[in-house]
Amino acid sequence: MKKTMIFVVLAALAVLPVVANGGSEGDMAESYTIEVSGSTTVYPLMELLGERYTELNPEISINANGTGSSDGVKAANQGTSELGMSSRNLKTEEKGFGLDELAIAYDGITPVVHPSNPVGAMTLEQIQAVYTGRITDWSELTSEKSGAIAVVSREPGSGTRGAFEDIVDYKDQLVAGASEFDGNGGVKAAVASNEDAMGYLSLGYLDDSVKGVAVEGAEPTVANVVNGSFPIARPLLVLYRGDSIAPQTQAFLDWAMSSEGQEIAATKWVPAK
Repeated sequence: MKKTMIFVVLAALAVLPVVANGGSEGDMAESYTIEVSGSTTVYPLMELLGERYTELNPEISINANGTGSSDGVKAANQGTSELGMSSRNLKTEEKGFGLDELAIAYDGITPVVHPSNPVGAMTLEQIQAVYTGRITDWSELTSEKSGAIAVVSREPGSGTRGAFEDIVDYKDQLVAGASEFDGNGGVKAAVASNEDAMGYLSLGYLDDSVKGVAVEGAEPTVANVVNGSFPIARPLLVLYRGDSIAPQTQAFLDWAMSSEGQEIAATKWVPAK
C-alpha cells in the first residue's frame, strides 16, 4: 500500500509545470520558440535580450531575424512571426492593422564618415544638402578636404532610412547615384572602405571603423539622445497582436521591460523605462 501511494505522488509531481530560475509566473516548462523578424536596427538589441532570457529560461528560444522594418510590420500583421520589429513609427495604413506597439528602447541615427575625414560636425541643413545633391564636394564643408562625396543610404523600406529622411526632411529626394545597402552592416562597410563616403547608422552600430558626426553641435551619444540634444532619434518598436500572444511571449516582453531587460537596452541604446 505504501509503495502504491509513493508511486501516485511521484507521478503527480512529474506532470506539474516547472518554472526556470529567473523566469516569471507566466513561463511554461515546455520548450517554446518565439519567432521574431523585422528591423535590422532592433535586431542586435533583440539578440542580446534573447540570449539573456534563454540563459534564465532554457526552455524558451528567441529566433530573431533582421529583415527590415516593413517586413517586421507585415510579419506581425500576417502572423508569420509572433513579434515584428520596427525602427520607425507605423504608417497611417499600417495603423489600421490593429497591432500592439511596444517601445523597448530608443535609438539615435548618426551620420558617419571615414575615420580619416576631417569633417566632425554638420547641421541638419548641411546633411539634407548632401543627401539631396545640393552639396556634392567635401570642399563645401571643410577647407581640409576635397573630392566628390560618395553618398551612402539604406535601401527603400528600411526603418532607419525612413526615420532619417523624415527627421532630416528630404523624403523621396535622395540624390541620383547614391549607393543603397540592405542593413546597417552594409552601410558601415561601405563608409569604412571609402575615404570620400558619407552614410548613416543606428547608434548601436557605431564603432572605430567609421566616425560619427555631431549634429547641431551634439555628439552622437546615448546621453545626448536621452537629454534630447541629439536631434536624429526614433523609437525601437516590437509589434504583436495582444489578443493572441502566447503567455511565454508575453512573459518575455514583460521581462524586456523590467529593470534587467532595460539595463541591457542601456548598453548601446536609450532605455524606454
